[in-house]
Amino acid sequence: MKGRMDTELGTVMIDTDVISTYAGSVAVECFGIVGMAAVNMKDGLVKLLKRESLRHGINVTIADNKISLNFHVIVAYGVSISAVAQNLYENVKYRVEEFTGLEIEKINIYVEGVRAID
Repeated sequence: MKGRMDTELGTVMIDTDVISTYAGSVAVECFGIVGMAAVNMKDGLVKLLKRESLRHGINVTIADNKISLNFHVIVAYGVSISAVAQNLYENVKYRVEEFTGLEIEKINIYVEGVRAID
């Protein structure tokens, strides 16, 4: 489903791919996030995604013009996961709400792996 805003100038529709790409770019800027993860459900393997495919590590749903986000991330070794999650939550909530004009209802963060920073 697409986000929909009705204004005096017309209707604005926002596709979920746009939101997931923007949210992914915000997420990788956060301290402690190495990257987004793709999980192979069949094998249970986790793969670090390249910068071009960030949206594949994020699931976006829109209901009643409220956004729900599921992040699958890989965090840096040695950082506090709770601090990284809080930082990710706050940055994504603020920036995506400003970007879309829609309210964030829920953000779920799934830590799929830990990786050392080179």
